[in-house]
Amino acid sequence: MTHTHVNAVEDDEPELLRDQFRQLLRYRTIIGAGIGIGLLGGVWFGVSNADTYVATSQVVLRAPVNDPFNPSISQDKTLNMGSERQTALSSSVAERAAQKLGWTGTLGKLQKDLQVTNPPQSQVLQFTYTADTPQAAADRANAVTRAYLDLRQKQWTDLRATMLAGQQKQLDEVAKKHDEKTKELDLMPDGAARDAEYGVKTNLLNRINELDARISQLKALDMSPGTIIRTASAPGYADGPGLPMSLGLGALVGVALGLLAAWVRLVFDPAPRSAGDVARAVRAPVLGTLPRGATDVLLADEHTDARIAEEYRSVAFRLAYDQRFADRRRLLVVAPRGSNDAAVAVASHLAASFAETGKDVLLVEADLRDPTLAGRLRAHAAAAPRWSSPAETEEGGWPTRRRLTVDAGESGSFGLVPGERVRNVARALTAPRVTRMIAEADSPNSTVVVLAPPVLNYADALALVDRVDGVLIVCDPRGVHRTDLQRIRELIAGAGGTVLGAVVHTPGGRRAAKRSAATRSIGRRGSGDGRSRLPAQADADPEEFAAEPEQIILGDGSDTVALRSLRAENLRTGDIRAGDR
Repeated sequence: MTHTHVNAVEDDEPELLRDQFRQLLRYRTIIGAGIGIGLLGGVWFGVSNADTYVATSQVVLRAPVNDPFNPSISQDKTLNMGSERQTALSSSVAERAAQKLGWTGTLGKLQKDLQVTNPPQSQVLQFTYTADTPQAAADRANAVTRAYLDLRQKQWTDLRATMLAGQQKQLDEVAKKHDEKTKELDLMPDGAARDAEYGVKTNLLNRINELDARISQLKALDMSPGTIIRTASAPGYADGPGLPMSLGLGALVGVALGLLAAWVRLVFDPAPRSAGDVARAVRAPVLGTLPRGATDVLLADEHTDARIAEEYRSVAFRLAYDQRFADRRRLLVVAPRGSNDAAVAVASHLAASFAETGKDVLLVEADLRDPTLAGRLRAHAAAAPRWSSPAETEEGGWPTRRRLTVDAGESGSFGLVPGERVRNVARALTAPRVTRMIAEADSPNSTVVVLAPPVLNYADALALVDRVDGVLIVCDPRGVHRTDLQRIRELIAGAGGTVLGAVVHTPGGRRAAKRSAATRSIGRRGSGDGRSRLPAQADADPEEFAAEPEQIILGDGSDTVALRSLRAENLRTGDIRAGDR
């Protein structure tokens, strides 16, 4: 595990892109779902196209002309390829093709699998037919091609016949007039009148010759609409890409779809996407990123992984070298909202880390609503330093004269002011005795760590900010919103405090959650009877992990004497509670 120290500064663009890509990988479920959808689509596409065969035929079109070698005649201007394509897709062609094939289905089904295209800058129509078998695809493509040519030839032939009929009708009328005029001229005497009628006869003869020439041209036209340049043949393989290729394409599409969905989720995710987002939200550096399970226990020597203790030591050293903290050595540890377990663990580990450096550390549990530290830590009653004792002598209120010392193993020990349930939390936290307890810890070798409830759940932490002005925020980026962190920063700044930094952690699994719940319940019982057990050994033999007897140093003014009734079982076990001595 490595931890990062992220400053609240703008990163360069490549780093932001790398960070965004890393954040996309957080949504592995969404990306995996996209890949799964892509693979399913690839399987469907591969299976649906496994028995698909395509046959193609091509026809080059021509218009009927008198002289096909005449360079002045442009075929592309004579033919409209768009109209020809629509004709090829018409129901008239489909009817002729159905007759040739003996088709028993509907014309729409026959036309459904037909495609007609026109390659650019050409007078070519390409007929493509898709069928379930190779031979059916070839037969239907050829049938449609032949049906189109037959239809176009019939249309041209009918048009020529109509034109011939019109020309012939005109010729017959003109010839009849010419014959009549000839008979009239034979009966007329010579003269001017006969010469005039002879001119009319000449005009009629010219008209007859013209019409006769037109009829001859129409009869000489080649009425073939085009030539088949490619005959469809049965394909030897299916047209689809195949199942392996379909799976590959589906996987690529799925990855793209998953990344797109993850990016959309990332854009609209209100939670901080990285340690950099946390730093920008609180406008303070991220002092450390704790590994999974680092907040399950409260002291470093209870971790099986020694690197976790090093992480906490690194956070403590960074705080120690922060001039804002080094001036007053007061630290308020808070969580945003919800469970306070992570803040409890960070406060305990930091107290032990400061104690390891030789500091006189006092851990103050200012959580007066659900106090558990006295039972969860290896704490026993001892003579408290005079600077940590309140000046009041009253027994009521918090903090009381009860002082505990926590054995942190190789790190040494630190003092603990346990929290207690009180009737009025706000009055207890703002009492003069709390102010004096924190203020009298300003000796050169002292450090005070205060643990408060979540900021957005209760206002208890804000009541302490003006006296413990350095605040450390402990958060899980996936369990808090950026707006929550910004609001916490504004609340702390408004109360006169300063956010020194943030510690980012990852919550443990279900087993860790169950163990944490069990230790909290044990802590509540321990805080009531003075017993203290190790969290990981809560179900062990109670005699083995009973709280140690109090070590009271007489003569310093902190010892008290009281009477109580003793039971026989207490005398046998030697279990005398600290508050009853």
